[in-house]
Formats: sequence, structure tokens, C-alpha cells
Amino acid sequence: MGLVRAMGRTAVVAGTATAVSGRVARRQQQNWSEQDAQAQQAAAPAPAAAAPAAGDEITQIRTLAGLVDDGILSPDDFVAKVKQIIGA
Repeated sequence: MGLVRAMGRTAVVAGTATAVSGRVARRQQQNWSEQDAQAQQAAAPAPAAAAPAAGDEITQIRTLAGLVDDGILSPDDFVAKVKQIIGA
């Protein structure tokens, strides 16, 4: 009976070791996956700024025209800003 008991004990120890090593491997794989995902997010280029809509440009130009009418902005500065807004 001593031999059977030793074989049973060895089987239990081996099974436990296999289960533990499998759990450790899964945890390591999960950690590596998370690190890879974080690295990809950090390396991803920032989204390009969208071109302003035509309505936004008109609103900006009207606002600048109001500043010219109020005497806050000079006509030369107005022209420069409009060129900047329309990309000319």
C-alpha cells in the first residue's frame, strides 16, 4: 500500500503544480495583453483636427466684423484674420 499511496500523492502534487502553472501563465498573458494595448494606445496618432465647417467660418468673420465696427479691431487686422480663417 505504501507504493500506491506514494503514487497518489505524486499525482496530486503534479496536478496541483500543473493547475498553478496554468493560472500563472494566464495571468502573465493577461498582463502582457494589457501592456500591449496600452502601448498601442500611446503610439496611436492623435486624430486629425477636422476642418471647420463653412458656418463656423462665417460666424467667425461676422464676429470679427463686429469687432471692427466697435473699433476694437483694425481693418488691416480684420483682413489678416479673414485670410487666416479661409486659409488664403
